[in-house]
Amino acid sequence: MTACAPTRTRTATALLAATALCAFMPSQSHSAESGQAAGSASAPASASSLPRLSDGHPDFNGTWDNGSGYDFIQPQKSADGSICISGCPKPAGAAPARAPLPPDRPKYKPEFVAKVKDLEARQVEMDPVLRCRSPGLPRIGPPDKIVQRPGEIVFLYDDVSGSFWRIIPTDGRKHRPDADESYLGDAIGWWEGDTLVVETVNFNEDTWLTDDGAFHTKNLRVIERLTRNGDTMQWQATAYDADVLAEPWTLRPRVMKLTTQELQEPVPCVEQDLKHVVDGTHHDNPR
Repeated sequence: MTACAPTRTRTATALLAATALCAFMPSQSHSAESGQAAGSASAPASASSLPRLSDGHPDFNGTWDNGSGYDFIQPQKSADGSICISGCPKPAGAAPARAPLPPDRPKYKPEFVAKVKDLEARQVEMDPVLRCRSPGLPRIGPPDKIVQRPGEIVFLYDDVSGSFWRIIPTDGRKHRPDADESYLGDAIGWWEGDTLVVETVNFNEDTWLTDDGAFHTKNLRVIERLTRNGDTMQWQATAYDADVLAEPWTLRPRVMKLTTQELQEPVPCVEQDLKHVVDGTHHDNPR
């Protein structure tokens, strides 16, 4: 076998490393915590052609395919019955694979680089997502479904470690002074023209910004910007954490596409694989 990938499904969420067989079961989720951009947006639609709510703001309601997932994982069964997950030899006549984008990662202050490397080396042991916890922000990525009314918008997520939701007021209120620290923080939103801006603060420290040990402090602040263009929407997020980051980290934009496919009740995330881990070997996640 060449390499093993994270077994990130509702029922098995660990990296099975240095084993004779790496089982891969693709999730039914629309999203993963940090996928590549879902292609390019179509030609800009005029502001007058956008569907709008009664308050005049763009209508974001709908289920949105945000283009993430595990396209880079294409398991192959070998003659000896083992399954190659990553770095597999290409079958004869197969089309050349699309070159993956380099990993999108934040830049840390020099004194914290060693900690990130240690967490990355021990990702199987330390990654909260592998224990069915919330991915946090911005790791969870764009929402899979949006429910909107004047003054309020709700983001729904069908993610690899479970279903999550965020209620975001857009009526001008400030952050709640009594809100507890949480995985997805306390969010407020406002409109800048036809772009929805969401600011989230008050996080706990039990999530990562992305894969590979990208930790943060409780002073993390995340700004998301969503702009609809016809049946597509661009999502981009910037993470600010001056305590540990050398500079704000702006993720690559992601393009979401409106779909008629509805979300389904997910299978519960139940960790069943960690007890089978032989060592901490894991592949480099290209997302």
